[in-house]
Amino acid sequence: MALPLCFAPLQGYTDAVYRCAHASLFGGVMAYYTPFVRIEKGDFRRKDLRDIEPAHNAGVPTVPQVIASQPDELCRLVDKVAECGYRRIDINLGCPFPILVRRHKGSGLLPYPDEVERLLRALEGYDGFTFSVKMRLGWESPDESLRLLPLLESAPVRQITLHARLGKQQYKGEPDREAFTRFYEVCHLPLVYNGDLTTVADMVAMELRFPRLAGLMVGRGLLAAPWLAEAYANDGVLPPDRYERVARLHEQVWNYYAEVSQGAHQLLARMASFWEYLLPDVDKRLRKRVLKAHSVEAYTEAVQALWLSIRESR
Repeated sequence: MALPLCFAPLQGYTDAVYRCAHASLFGGVMAYYTPFVRIEKGDFRRKDLRDIEPAHNAGVPTVPQVIASQPDELCRLVDKVAECGYRRIDINLGCPFPILVRRHKGSGLLPYPDEVERLLRALEGYDGFTFSVKMRLGWESPDESLRLLPLLESAPVRQITLHARLGKQQYKGEPDREAFTRFYEVCHLPLVYNGDLTTVADMVAMELRFPRLAGLMVGRGLLAAPWLAEAYANDGVLPPDRYERVARLHEQVWNYYAEVSQGAHQLLARMASFWEYLLPDVDKRLRKRVLKAHSVEAYTEAVQALWLSIRESR
């Protein structure tokens, strides 16, 4: 039986526009986690707040994520997210970006149990909320997550999503599933696995290896194959119209950004992110044309050529 599947938050990729388009066209995703909301230079980033506005996420099962290093900072974020009506919030202890790590945010907080404890204790005053944590094995060593586990289990945390890499790895190298196994064997909270799930076979292997998992979280695998969750939920059967739906996904994202972008350069930069992981196995020459297009006309022609190539190859 398929495990519940969540769409991982990826900064610059899985914004509300993408989430709504994906949710309207593909199935199999139980929850979409947002890129983290943060306080910058003493105030909330407006684009973060726009991204979690309920009106921009209508019909999408959305879990806002926040990132903080200090208890008062975390409370400000929780209060602001709660104003939008959310009662389920995820705490980021996994981001590996160096500028945030140096500020003891994301995975940069993992080597400091006292700081993690102070941060999460600030959540004790929130009744009626469900808090979860998305974290890495550690920054420097997998032992860091194991040292934090008793603290997490005593905090008001109801679920852990564990990305099976170290922070210092960024997104490189292989996930350490042996280290994940050690964490899994002693964890009493509902645990979700995250890290390099790119095929239905990968997901099935994880549910067989770790039968107590509460779910799976997929990021880049779903960006590459937006139908992946649906295929997993349907015993590996690929949707026959998957490429047509990907074309519609592209159309919805393109139409939105064509309207709000300030010039062709901004629009093409945003669409380059859309294509960074998408459909890695299609004609590489045509895909490169899409990514390298320097005008709207060249981009449109390249995308049309790519769709035509896909139709003709099926």
